[in-house]
Amino acid sequence: MPEVPGVQPLLDFLLALPAFTAYALITAGSALENIFPPVPSDTFVVLGAVLADRGSLQPLSVLLCAWIANSGGAMVVFGLARRHGRGVFETRWGRRLIRPHQFRRLARFYERHGLWAIFFARCLPVLRVIVPTFAGFTGLGMVRAMAPVVAASLLWNGLMLAGGMFASRNVDRLMELLGQVNAWLLLVAAVIIGVIIGWWIRSRRAEPARPTGDLEEGSEGGGPRASP
Repeated sequence: MPEVPGVQPLLDFLLALPAFTAYALITAGSALENIFPPVPSDTFVVLGAVLADRGSLQPLSVLLCAWIANSGGAMVVFGLARRHGRGVFETRWGRRLIRPHQFRRLARFYERHGLWAIFFARCLPVLRVIVPTFAGFTGLGMVRAMAPVVAASLLWNGLMLAGGMFASRNVDRLMELLGQVNAWLLLVAAVIIGVIIGWWIRSRRAEPARPTGDLEEGSEGGGPRASP
Protein backbone atom coordinates (compact mmCIF):
# COMPACT_ATOMS: atom_id res chain seq x y z
CA MET A 1 0.00 0.00 0.00
CA PRO A 2 1.58 3.35 -0.98
CA GLU A 3 2.38 5.80 1.78
CA VAL A 4 0.64 9.15 1.88
CA PRO A 5 3.06 11.49 3.71
CA GLY A 6 0.75 14.40 4.54
CA VAL A 7 -2.18 12.51 6.00
CA GLN A 8 -0.68 9.06 6.53
CA PRO A 9 -0.51 9.36 10.34
CA LEU A 10 -4.22 10.19 10.45
CA LEU A 11 -5.04 7.33 8.07
CA ASP A 12 -2.93 4.92 10.14
CA PHE A 13 -4.83 6.03 13.23
CA LEU A 14 -8.21 5.56 11.54
CA LEU A 15 -7.24 2.23 10.02
CA ALA A 16 -6.31 0.98 13.48
CA LEU A 17 -9.71 1.89 14.92
CA PRO A 18 -12.55 -0.62 15.19
CA ALA A 19 -15.00 -0.15 12.35
CA PHE A 20 -17.76 0.95 14.73
CA THR A 21 -15.57 3.76 16.11
CA ALA A 22 -14.60 4.92 12.62
CA TYR A 23 -18.27 5.04 11.59
CA ALA A 24 -19.06 6.98 14.78
CA LEU A 25 -16.40 9.59 13.95
CA ILE A 26 -17.75 10.00 10.41
CA THR A 27 -21.27 10.36 11.81
CA ALA A 28 -20.26 12.91 14.45
CA GLY A 29 -18.15 14.93 12.00
CA SER A 30 -20.93 15.05 9.42
CA ALA A 31 -23.49 16.21 11.99
CA LEU A 32 -21.22 18.73 13.72
CA GLU A 33 -21.03 20.97 10.66
CA ASN A 34 -24.66 21.98 11.20
CA ILE A 35 -23.73 23.43 14.59
CA PHE A 36 -20.18 24.61 13.89
CA PRO A 37 -19.87 25.43 10.15
CA PRO A 38 -16.02 25.61 10.09
CA VAL A 39 -15.98 21.82 10.59
CA PRO A 40 -16.21 20.51 6.99
CA SER A 41 -18.28 17.34 6.71
CA ASP A 42 -16.66 16.76 3.28
CA THR A 43 -13.36 15.85 4.92
CA PHE A 44 -14.94 13.11 7.02
CA VAL A 45 -16.67 11.64 3.98
CA VAL A 46 -13.46 11.65 1.92
CA LEU A 47 -11.49 10.00 4.72
CA GLY A 48 -14.27 7.43 5.05
CA ALA A 49 -14.06 6.82 1.32
CA VAL A 50 -10.31 6.18 1.58
CA LEU A 51 -10.89 3.71 4.42
CA ALA A 52 -13.61 2.02 2.36
CA ASP A 53 -11.28 1.71 -0.61
CA ARG A 54 -8.60 0.19 1.59
CA GLY A 55 -10.96 -2.39 2.96
CA SER A 56 -11.65 -1.36 6.57
CA LEU A 57 -15.12 0.14 5.98
CA GLN A 58 -18.07 -0.46 3.66
CA PRO A 59 -18.79 2.31 1.13
CA LEU A 60 -22.56 2.15 1.56
CA SER A 61 -22.21 2.33 5.34
CA VAL A 62 -19.94 5.39 5.05
CA LEU A 63 -22.48 7.08 2.79
CA LEU A 64 -25.41 6.26 5.06
CA CYS A 65 -23.59 7.50 8.18
CA ALA A 66 -22.62 10.79 6.55
CA TRP A 67 -25.94 11.32 4.79
CA ILE A 68 -28.20 10.58 7.76
CA ALA A 69 -26.05 12.53 10.21
CA ASN A 70 -25.68 15.56 7.95
CA SER A 71 -29.36 15.66 6.97
CA GLY A 72 -30.55 14.86 10.48
CA GLY A 73 -28.36 17.55 12.04
CA ALA A 74 -29.67 20.11 9.56
CA MET A 75 -33.27 19.21 10.33
CA VAL A 76 -32.68 19.39 14.09
CA VAL A 77 -31.34 22.93 13.70
CA PHE A 78 -34.22 23.75 11.33
CA GLY A 79 -36.75 22.40 13.83
CA LEU A 80 -35.29 24.44 16.70
CA ALA A 81 -35.31 27.58 14.54
CA ARG A 82 -38.89 26.91 13.49
CA ARG A 83 -40.00 26.34 17.07
CA HIS A 84 -38.21 29.22 18.76
CA GLY A 85 -37.25 31.61 15.94
CA ARG A 86 -40.39 33.73 16.05
CA GLY A 87 -39.74 34.61 19.67
CA VAL A 88 -36.17 35.63 18.87
CA PHE A 89 -37.29 38.08 16.19
CA GLU A 90 -39.99 39.55 18.42
CA THR A 91 -37.37 40.76 20.87
CA ARG A 92 -35.85 44.23 20.74
CA TRP A 93 -32.57 42.97 19.30
CA GLY A 94 -34.35 40.62 16.91
CA ARG A 95 -36.33 43.51 15.45
CA ARG A 96 -33.14 45.48 15.02
CA LEU A 97 -31.59 42.60 13.11
CA ILE A 98 -34.56 41.95 10.83
CA ARG A 99 -37.50 44.33 10.78
CA PRO A 100 -41.03 42.94 10.46
CA HIS A 101 -41.44 43.92 6.79
CA GLN A 102 -38.06 42.30 6.00
CA PHE A 103 -39.19 39.17 7.78
CA ARG A 104 -42.37 39.05 5.70
CA ARG A 105 -40.35 39.37 2.48
CA LEU A 106 -38.02 36.63 3.63
CA ALA A 107 -40.99 34.38 4.37
CA ARG A 108 -42.44 35.00 0.91
CA PHE A 109 -39.07 34.19 -0.69
CA TYR A 110 -38.89 30.85 1.09
CA GLU A 111 -42.49 30.08 0.23
CA ARG A 112 -41.84 30.67 -3.48
CA HIS A 113 -38.22 29.55 -3.92
CA GLY A 114 -37.31 27.73 -0.71
CA LEU A 115 -36.92 24.28 -2.26
CA TRP A 116 -34.26 25.30 -4.78
CA ALA A 117 -32.60 27.82 -2.46
CA ILE A 118 -32.08 25.16 0.22
CA PHE A 119 -30.95 22.54 -2.31
CA PHE A 120 -28.36 24.85 -3.85
CA ALA A 121 -27.18 26.19 -0.48
CA ARG A 122 -26.52 22.68 0.86
CA CYS A 123 -23.66 22.42 -1.64
CA LEU A 124 -21.99 25.62 -0.40
CA PRO A 125 -19.92 26.10 2.77
CA VAL A 126 -21.52 28.20 5.54
CA LEU A 127 -24.72 28.78 3.51
CA ARG A 128 -25.57 25.09 3.88
CA VAL A 129 -26.18 25.88 7.56
CA ILE A 130 -27.56 29.43 7.33
CA VAL A 131 -30.21 28.93 4.63
CA PRO A 132 -32.11 26.00 6.21
CA THR A 133 -31.92 27.73 9.60
CA PHE A 134 -33.59 30.87 8.27
CA ALA A 135 -36.14 28.68 6.53
CA GLY A 136 -37.04 27.48 10.01
CA PHE A 137 -37.22 31.04 11.32
CA THR A 138 -39.77 31.94 8.64
CA GLY A 139 -41.97 28.94 9.45
CA LEU A 140 -41.42 26.94 6.26
CA GLY A 141 -43.09 23.53 6.45
CA MET A 142 -40.99 20.64 7.70
CA VAL A 143 -41.57 18.45 4.64
CA ARG A 144 -40.79 21.27 2.21
CA ALA A 145 -37.50 21.90 3.97
CA MET A 146 -36.58 18.25 4.46
CA ALA A 147 -36.92 17.24 0.80
CA PRO A 148 -34.14 19.49 -0.58
CA VAL A 149 -31.91 18.94 2.46
CA VAL A 150 -32.06 15.16 2.13
CA ALA A 151 -31.70 15.19 -1.67
CA ALA A 152 -28.77 17.63 -1.73
CA SER A 153 -26.98 15.87 1.12
CA LEU A 154 -27.29 12.50 -0.62
CA LEU A 155 -26.01 13.90 -3.91
CA TRP A 156 -23.10 15.83 -2.39
CA ASN A 157 -21.95 13.08 -0.04
CA GLY A 158 -22.28 10.52 -2.82
CA LEU A 159 -20.01 12.62 -5.04
CA MET A 160 -17.48 13.03 -2.20
CA LEU A 161 -17.52 9.28 -1.53
CA ALA A 162 -17.06 8.37 -5.19
CA GLY A 163 -14.28 10.92 -5.63
CA GLY A 164 -12.54 9.80 -2.47
CA MET A 165 -12.57 6.14 -3.45
CA PHE A 166 -11.39 6.92 -6.98
CA ALA A 167 -8.44 8.97 -5.78
CA SER A 168 -7.67 7.18 -2.51
CA ARG A 169 -4.17 6.21 -3.68
CA ASN A 170 -3.26 9.87 -3.93
CA VAL A 171 -4.90 11.27 -0.81
CA ASP A 172 -2.61 14.27 -0.42
CA ARG A 173 -3.55 15.49 -3.87
CA LEU A 174 -7.21 14.68 -3.22
CA MET A 175 -7.28 16.69 0.01
CA GLU A 176 -5.51 19.57 -1.73
CA LEU A 177 -8.08 19.47 -4.52
CA LEU A 178 -10.92 19.31 -2.01
CA GLY A 179 -9.48 22.36 -0.28
CA GLN A 180 -9.37 24.22 -3.60
CA VAL A 181 -12.94 23.24 -4.45
CA ASN A 182 -14.16 24.34 -1.02
CA ALA A 183 -12.24 27.62 -1.38
CA TRP A 184 -14.06 28.37 -4.66
CA LEU A 185 -17.38 27.31 -3.16
CA LEU A 186 -16.68 29.52 -0.16
CA LEU A 187 -16.03 32.42 -2.56
CA VAL A 188 -19.40 31.78 -4.24
CA ALA A 189 -21.02 31.63 -0.80
CA ALA A 190 -19.32 34.91 0.18
CA VAL A 191 -20.68 36.64 -2.95
CA ILE A 192 -24.18 35.37 -2.17
CA ILE A 193 -23.85 36.48 1.45
CA GLY A 194 -22.74 39.89 0.18
CA VAL A 195 -25.87 40.10 -1.97
CA ILE A 196 -28.00 39.14 1.03
CA ILE A 197 -26.34 41.81 3.19
CA GLY A 198 -26.91 44.36 0.41
CA TRP A 199 -30.61 43.42 0.31
CA TRP A 200 -30.77 43.67 4.09
CA ILE A 201 -29.32 47.20 4.07
CA ARG A 202 -31.51 48.44 1.20
CA SER A 203 -34.72 46.86 2.39
CA ARG A 204 -34.55 48.29 5.92
CA ARG A 205 -35.85 51.60 4.58
CA ALA A 206 -38.11 50.12 1.93
CA GLU A 207 -41.10 50.01 4.25
CA PRO A 208 -41.59 51.69 7.65
CA ALA A 209 -41.39 49.27 10.54
CA ARG A 210 -44.61 48.83 12.47
CA PRO A 211 -43.77 49.56 16.10
CA THR A 212 -46.80 47.74 17.51
CA GLY A 213 -46.79 44.84 15.05
CA ASP A 214 -46.05 41.34 16.25
CA LEU A 215 -44.78 38.49 14.18
CA GLU A 216 -47.65 36.05 13.87
CA GLU A 217 -48.49 32.86 12.08
CA GLY A 218 -50.64 33.31 9.05
CA SER A 219 -48.54 34.97 6.39
CA GLU A 220 -48.47 33.60 2.90
CA GLY A 221 -47.14 30.05 3.07
CA GLY A 222 -47.66 29.71 6.83
CA GLY A 223 -44.69 31.85 7.91
CA PRO A 224 -44.76 34.55 10.60
CA ARG A 225 -46.01 38.03 9.62
CA ALA A 226 -46.66 41.32 11.32
CA SER A 227 -50.15 41.85 12.69
CA PRO A 228 -52.10 44.84 11.39
